[in-house]
Amino acid sequence: MTFGSFLSDRLGRIILWSACFAAAALFLFATGTQTGVLIILLLILLPIFLTVQAWDYIRRRSRLTELESILENLDEKYLFTECVPAADSLYERCLFDLMRRAGQAMISAVSDAKAAQREYREYVESWVHEVKAPITAARLVCRQLDGQSRRKLEYELAQIETHIERALFYARADSPECDCVIRQILLSEIVSQTVENHRTLLLQNGIRIETQGLDCQVFTDKKWAVFILGQLLQNAARYHGENPVITISAKPLGTQTQLTVRDNGIGIPAHELPRVFDRGFTGSNGRARGGATGMGLYLCKKLSGFLNLDIRLTSEEGAGTCAALMFPSKGNLSKL
Repeated sequence: MTFGSFLSDRLGRIILWSACFAAAALFLFATGTQTGVLIILLLILLPIFLTVQAWDYIRRRSRLTELESILENLDEKYLFTECVPAADSLYERCLFDLMRRAGQAMISAVSDAKAAQREYREYVESWVHEVKAPITAARLVCRQLDGQSRRKLEYELAQIETHIERALFYARADSPECDCVIRQILLSEIVSQTVENHRTLLLQNGIRIETQGLDCQVFTDKKWAVFILGQLLQNAARYHGENPVITISAKPLGTQTQLTVRDNGIGIPAHELPRVFDRGFTGSNGRARGGATGMGLYLCKKLSGFLNLDIRLTSEEGAGTCAALMFPSKGNLSKL
């Protein structure tokens, strides 16, 4: 708050006081008071008026500075009204009381929303585990079939499992720490598990997997890393071209390790690359081929941030796409 803004806020009062003083001066002059006396009164009252305004400005600015300091030092800023010192005026006490009541209503609403979100997440997790039972039963029935029917049914069941898994990880995305265990693991284990999980999809699309240099140790959660890598494989399989090949390779870069997933598919238009990690963005390829939800890469980005993975995507339309995952060193895991 500047002195100019302070005076601007009080402009109405200043004008009223000036009008009152002018009216009083005219009255005194009309009743025979000498001009010299009026000038003396003005010279006495004006410094008093300015001193009062300056003192009020300093007092209010000091109070605002104190309140701003309290707010800046609070981690939970919605508790501001609970931490401020006692108000020095009735108006301020009433104002803080209103703010406190509004804050309590907000906290109550947020708590109810979080409880509802937690109940929904728990329901989704429970539903996912329950629906896996009939899927497993369907796979057992599928084994009794032969030929094309069996392959088609296995493919559709794999697609169902993929969507269910994505729903489960989406439900857990806001609190991954509850289901995350960071440990040292070979990249070859992560890649092998991912390829096995999506074997049906890869075979159905005639995709060949090539691997290079996967004997690197990284620090991550295996289940979450398998999910992220699985989303990249699904995209590569869905948007494949002729003679599809996916190359998965790794190499150390200083204290970090980079895992690269490269395909020779149809690629992504350059103007769409900045948006591929946006929630719900499917792009022209997704709309053309159908079945895209725009959630796979979004979840990859969100979960990678929690695992302290750096994920980057480059692509050339008609030539393929390359996704790079940078695994952190052990020393960079302090925030996990």
